[in-house]
Amino acid sequence: MKFKTALKPSPSLIDLTPLVDVIFLLLIFFIVTSDILPLKSLNIENPVIEKDSAPLTTQLLLVMDAEHVIYLGSKKSIVDLSSLKQHLQHEIKKLQNQNGGQMPSIVLSVDTRVEYGLFLKIFSIAQECCPNLRLVYKPSESNA
Repeated sequence: MKFKTALKPSPSLIDLTPLVDVIFLLLIFFIVTSDILPLKSLNIENPVIEKDSAPLTTQLLLVMDAEHVIYLGSKKSIVDLSSLKQHLQHEIKKLQNQNGGQMPSIVLSVDTRVEYGLFLKIFSIAQECCPNLRLVYKPSESNA
């Protein structure tokens, strides 16, 4: 038994019902997973302290790239290996004078393509100049 319909199938008509279903599912997902009140939107007034306090840690950046170029300080001035110790001592004294005698920490960032022996030379020079030493590394993706 065949029924006649007045509507003829047309290739230009697209069924939007699945699209609407997917949009509602995405909307529900984003609403459920979003933070209700993120911390950055809180209006907090910090107390005012009369005395300027030195920062808890002052950092001196020491970087060596894959081409064995050594950069020192926030301005990234280029230093050679033979005069690295003198430049480090000068920068450490300058940071100590700026921060009330507080010993800075050296942040050592060395490219992975640098030979191990050269890394040890820079590490030992930095350790002689300052006992506070931090190494920069990228955490493994399995821990993230």
